[in-house]
Amino acid sequence: MKMMPVRRILQLGDPTLRKLSLPLAGPQDAAPILGDLRDTLRDFQRTHGSGRGISAVQIGELKRLLYIEFQGADYCLLNPEVLHRSAEQFELWDDCFSFPNLLVRVRRSVTVEIRYLDESGAARSLTARGALSELLQHELDHLDGVLAIDRAIDGNSFCTREEYERRYRS
Repeated sequence: MKMMPVRRILQLGDPTLRKLSLPLAGPQDAAPILGDLRDTLRDFQRTHGSGRGISAVQIGELKRLLYIEFQGADYCLLNPEVLHRSAEQFELWDDCFSFPNLLVRVRRSVTVEIRYLDESGAARSLTARGALSELLQHELDHLDGVLAIDRAIDGNSFCTREEYERRYRS
């Protein structure tokens, strides 16, 4: 497999993270970016020991494109859109490649249903629950310029990674 370039992940404060991502015309537009997303995610996993998904905007591409690796499966989502979010929610400490030393307490829907195009351009739908639902909602927010910090439950919903590890990981 040919290695694509590992791209710099935009960090909190970069105005590009707040911009709306634009739809892709088709899978041919995604191909050059998708390899970079895969390699950038895998490099982050290697250097940080975590990471499940990345949006194109996080590498500076304002395209509606996500790449996710979750429980042994990988998902390439072109032009994803939410069809339904459950009213039932749960709380979690969310983290992000764009602010890797900060965690934010947020509420996410327990289930989410989305539709998207896969790598070949085929229309797909996915109903996700729990951790995958949370991950999809986080990455979909990126495409709309929304960050986890915008979804903080309250002013006390922020924690550095170091404090999180000391306080909550026992």
